[in-house]
Amino acid sequence: MSLFAARRPQPGFHAGDDLQAGAALRLDGVRVQALETGRTRLLVTALVFVLAFGGISVRMLNVAVFSPAKPGPAIQARADGLEMERADISDRSGVLLASSLPTMSLFAHPDDLRAAKVDVEQAAAKLTAVLPDLDLEETAERLGSGRQFVYLKRNLTPRQQYDVNALGIPGLQFEKGERRVYPHGNLLSHVVGMTDVDNKGVAGIERRFDNALKESREPLGLSVDIRIQTIVRNELARSVEEFSAIGGTGMVMDVRTGELLAMVSLPDFDPNDPPPATDPAMFNRATKGAYEMGSTFKLFNTAMALDSGRITLNSSFDATRPLVYANHTIHDDHALNRWLTVPEILIHSSNIGSARMALEAGTETQRAFMAKIGMLAPPAVELPEVGAPLVPNPWREINTVTIAFGHGLSVTPLQLLSGVATLVNGGEYHSPTLLARAPDDASPAIRIIKPKTSEQIRALMRMVVTEGTGKKADVPGYEVGGKTGTAEKVGHGGYRKKAVLSSFVAVFPCDAPRYAVLMMIDEPQATKETYGFITAGWTAAPAAGRVIAQIAPLMGLMPKTLPPSPSPGGKGIVNTGGGKELAAVD
Repeated sequence: MSLFAARRPQPGFHAGDDLQAGAALRLDGVRVQALETGRTRLLVTALVFVLAFGGISVRMLNVAVFSPAKPGPAIQARADGLEMERADISDRSGVLLASSLPTMSLFAHPDDLRAAKVDVEQAAAKLTAVLPDLDLEETAERLGSGRQFVYLKRNLTPRQQYDVNALGIPGLQFEKGERRVYPHGNLLSHVVGMTDVDNKGVAGIERRFDNALKESREPLGLSVDIRIQTIVRNELARSVEEFSAIGGTGMVMDVRTGELLAMVSLPDFDPNDPPPATDPAMFNRATKGAYEMGSTFKLFNTAMALDSGRITLNSSFDATRPLVYANHTIHDDHALNRWLTVPEILIHSSNIGSARMALEAGTETQRAFMAKIGMLAPPAVELPEVGAPLVPNPWREINTVTIAFGHGLSVTPLQLLSGVATLVNGGEYHSPTLLARAPDDASPAIRIIKPKTSEQIRALMRMVVTEGTGKKADVPGYEVGGKTGTAEKVGHGGYRKKAVLSSFVAVFPCDAPRYAVLMMIDEPQATKETYGFITAGWTAAPAAGRVIAQIAPLMGLMPKTLPPSPSPGGKGIVNTGGGKELAAVD
């Protein structure tokens, strides 16, 4: 067959059909190739997304679980969306005590004003018209100074910023910042403290935790309870006014943990508008002042004597006449002029009996005990304003005699309260704290006295309230125990007879103590209602009773019907002198 014959078209077949079939095949191939390419690209894209999200997930897991991020050094993210440099401060229940708000500060570049040929006198006049608290001459001087940068006013309100901006003065600019605010004003001024214009802590908790507040994203929780703080301040202010005193302090402590639920020092100040640093209101009497605490120290003297084993509740001491020792004569304010048992010495607040007990225990025993219970070193509380005790050196026997009834050793009120909490909680010392502690996170306990001695002290303190000098602090149903103290203040040339520090330290309930309360009034004046007395039984004890009556229900303590208080030492030990009324005795 010839070549031409082989290429001859077959019957029923056309050349156009061949072309169409080829085109269709080529089109199908393109479509298949496009689909394959699309599938490949989708697979690659999906794989990229899977790898990306997988990497993100792994990183998030690593950050969140294995290496949690540390708080940012300069920003606190808050629930309201604002980002502040400084963390909030709250009470033990989360009530806000200190926070920060965004503000604007006005500053100027004097060079820009000169370049724009601004009349600084006119500019200053315009500024003082919208910011009346600016001084005209001082503002003009700042605007015309040769400095590169000058602040004109901090913490402008939004309206003030608008008014200044509307003046259109070249060279004036605004700087974002924040201002520390204290919603409760004076109420916690000595505890929380304050910051300066540069947002740096300069007093109180703000100063003590300045760096921590800048580094943390979480509020700093304090141990104080705003409700109890309010009650203590109100009652202390009432007493200071009633007795025309120069000041006072009040505190409440959880005896099981050392947490301070309230700390008040009067006079106080508003940290939103603080006075000069030299103002007396800036002084924290609770932690900074060191005072001779008077007869409240007889609690330590009695505990020391009983715990030493040399003296028992059945021991008695001669108080028939004043004690003359080293050219000093020790008197009792209301002398019973007879031998007194240990319970009677505390109940009737006998200086003579306390001095003889201390001499019996010995000087070395007294000094060691005072050191062990925290009276010879500054209290370890989280405040920069802490005073040191004034300790006699050398510690001679005459010091032993006077310290037995609260003279010759000056301590801060916080030391007194912490020491009494130790005496009644079973005999264990917990460091005082202003930071909230979890129930299972109490400070390490240090054994100071035996549990039996603690039980005896509680019973004696109860008798001081039911039969002795603290009657006006009693609160029915709450088994209050306590001790009065009225100490003459040291002046030029000796003690000042009419200038006293009256204090009452209380614990409740005495059968299982939960809280200790201290109310101290500085230089109370006699009133008609006190029949001319200025002693603690008439001034500080009633204030402590009012505080306890209000805070006990808040803390979930229900009143109960109490049987007559038993004698702390058993039958036939206590002779109270026929039940003589001694409410006015220190």
